[in-house]
This record gives sequence, C-alpha cells and structure tokens, in this order.
Amino acid sequence: RLVESGGGLVQPGGSLRLSCVASGWTADSYHIGWFRQAPGKAREGVSCLSSSGFSTGYADAVKGRFKISRNDAENTVYLEMNNLEPGDTGVYYCAARSYRYSWNEDCPPTEYQIWGQGTTVTVSS
Repeated sequence: RLVESGGGLVQPGGSLRLSCVASGWTADSYHIGWFRQAPGKAREGVSCLSSSGFSTGYADAVKGRFKISRNDAENTVYLEMNNLEPGDTGVYYCAARSYRYSWNEDCPPTEYQIWGQGTTVTVSS
C-alpha cells in the first residue's frame, strides 16, 4: 500500500514536498515513481527512483526543479518540488514497480503496478 501526502495550493515560484509512505513492504524492494495527471490530460511520469537508490529519472519539464529521494528508515519516498509553475498543477501519484523488473529512467506509468490514491497540487496566484 502507498499513501501520498503533502499536496496543496501554492503560488508560482513556491515549493512543496510530497511524501509517499509504503506500508506492508519495504520501499527499497521496488522502483518508485511519481506521476501526475492534469485535468483532461493523460497521466505522465514526473520522476522515478530505482530500488537500489542509485538511479533516478526526471521528465524534461521538471529537471533542475524537482528532486526525488528516499528515506529507508521511514520507508518513505519524497518529491521535493521547487520553483513551481502553473503547468505543474495536477493530481500527483506515487507508484511502485518490483525490483525484479528492469529499471527504466523514462518512468513510464504503464510499467508500475502498485498505486497510491494521489494528492492534489495546485499552482496558482
């Protein structure tokens, strides 16, 4: 099970940190990704972290602004989002893909099997 939190309303240029807590299993046994879905648009990969913790992937639109990290002691994966833009608005989901499957730095949503319920991020003045 995955539970996201940390969404909210923020002004352009602001920051948020999203959290994804894994329960019932350890996050380091899975590749973990963050995805988002804006109204009327398809779900897209934002960032992902390999089970080893050594490899990351980022969508071009968020490179240099977002950072994914993991705290193994808390079984939590974070998405630090800085310099937020209105285009970052959407429902953010975290999802897991077993380490038994190959790592893909493009973070394709179709390759992830376990999904959280989502947390909403709104960037607006």
